[in-house]
Amino acid sequence: MQTIDQFNFAGKKAFVRVDFNVPLDENQNITDDTRIRAAMPTLKKIIADGGMLIIGSHMGRPKKNPDPKYSLKAILAHVQECLGAPVAFAEDCQNADAQVAALKPGEALLLENLRFYAEEEGKPRGLAEDATDEEKAAAKKAVKESQKAFTKKLASYADCYVNDAFGTAHRAHASTALIAEYFDAENKMFGYLMNKEVTAVETVMSNTVRPFTAIMGGSKVSTKIDIIENMLGKVDNLILMGGMTYTFSKARGGQIGVSICENDKLDLALSIIEKAKANGVKLYLATDAVVADKFSNDANRQIVSVSEIPDGWEGMDIGTETRKAFAEVIKESKTILWNGPAGVFEFDNFAEGSRAVAEAIVEATANGAFSLVGGGDSVACVNKFGLADKVSYVSTGGGALLEAIEGKVLPGIKAIQG
Repeated sequence: MQTIDQFNFAGKKAFVRVDFNVPLDENQNITDDTRIRAAMPTLKKIIADGGMLIIGSHMGRPKKNPDPKYSLKAILAHVQECLGAPVAFAEDCQNADAQVAALKPGEALLLENLRFYAEEEGKPRGLAEDATDEEKAAAKKAVKESQKAFTKKLASYADCYVNDAFGTAHRAHASTALIAEYFDAENKMFGYLMNKEVTAVETVMSNTVRPFTAIMGGSKVSTKIDIIENMLGKVDNLILMGGMTYTFSKARGGQIGVSICENDKLDLALSIIEKAKANGVKLYLATDAVVADKFSNDANRQIVSVSEIPDGWEGMDIGTETRKAFAEVIKESKTILWNGPAGVFEFDNFAEGSRAVAEAIVEATANGAFSLVGGGDSVACVNKFGLADKVSYVSTGGGALLEAIEGKVLPGIKAIQG
């Protein structure tokens, strides 16, 4: 497989798919430029080689073309500042031939939001709510047919293709997967960010050093069931925490007050316990919890057994004994995957459980473990605690990472790897 380090971009036009889907405030100002900065090593390498950049990205979920609310023009000045090179702007990603032709070595062109066209995602738009199945099928077919022309136009701008957008790697969209078909194996590759993400996932899922511990948080068992079941065939230890704690507690006969609970998933929780046992996986669940009399940072709180939560109280974080138990398991691990917080970490009074987990991961990492932190809330945790640079890797991918650890093949990765 071609790699970006081996490739010389001198005199070549490179279409680079990035993920510049950054948050903007009401005045169209960037509030977090992490994704832009993350793509810079790839973009700067191409510029330094004397290549010409065609940068493609999406932003948000626009339903019309154009939609000023989601225009990439809002980030143009910042992209140019970060890149340190001239960056022109193409108002229409499908009509940029003249601007592409005008590019000189060391220059870049940022295309307008690719999702302004329904063909990028391959999903029809504007269907009436009462559209029949036949109308829906016809609309979908029409978009799919025009998607090929859309993709071909994007590919025509460049001599080579670089995918550096792991956050969209789980989508078989025109610019993330289909476009790769127009380039041979020597002229398509991962960018630096994408390569780091793929390597991190492979280290955890395929090149595992044991003991391997997966830590899964989140409010619902149902949203994590595919990940949990895949993990049961791979890990030595599985720590389940967060809101799903109380579904497991109730399933085992515990009293959970008014804690979050999926009452229709009690049997599922019990089956997970049995599957873990059958697979020889050590399953760790909270034994105590920090509970509150209302969902507020200023609520009254106490620590109680996770199976004896008083009426009117709800679980908000793992308790001190659970923190110690989880930390011991984590510190003895050599491969660690963390997805989902221990509690309502957004409230400072209920963030100590997540902090304890994060600090244990940091200690294990310092002692030689490989740690991968992914999923929006987990990333927010390590950033909040100032620990992001003390774990092995913090993933930029949300849904893409989740699907990867579920064991699914990601279209954006397959398109390059074959």
